[in-house]
Amino acid sequence: MKISEIETIVKLMSKNNLTEFKIEASEYNLCIRRGSDSPVAAPAMPAIMTEQQIAAPAAQASSPQIAPVAPAEPSVPVNHIESPIVGTFYRAASPEAPEFVKIGDRVTADTVVCIVEAMKVMNEVQAEKDGVIKEILVKNASPVEYGQPLFVIE
Repeated sequence: MKISEIETIVKLMSKNNLTEFKIEASEYNLCIRRGSDSPVAAPAMPAIMTEQQIAAPAAQASSPQIAPVAPAEPSVPVNHIESPIVGTFYRAASPEAPEFVKIGDRVTADTVVCIVEAMKVMNEVQAEKDGVIKEILVKNASPVEYGQPLFVIE
């Protein structure tokens, strides 16, 4: 696998908000994880280096070195409301109910901005700061991760 192919995979992961990509072939195994500050992201480097080590014997002695590619971190707004848990993001209490907040709404610290469902429990998420909702970063009924930005607030 060429470095340009790996870079393309990382860009597609970022564009589609994917946190993990795995591919296994007879010549190599590649696993890329992104979006986590925990040590879990560390296995991405050995997988890329393994690909390099496998490619080296197959090529001549003058083969170019492949530098490890760090997974791209998504740009996180400075002022945001993030998910307190892993679950499913909902903008309203039910499909028929109005959305908790819309872009341009002024919120206070105790305003409920969404619900994150985890294990059949509906968890209300509060703004935890005063401000105005500038952007909604997640589609309704989408899976979210712990610490994932949900709203931009100013």
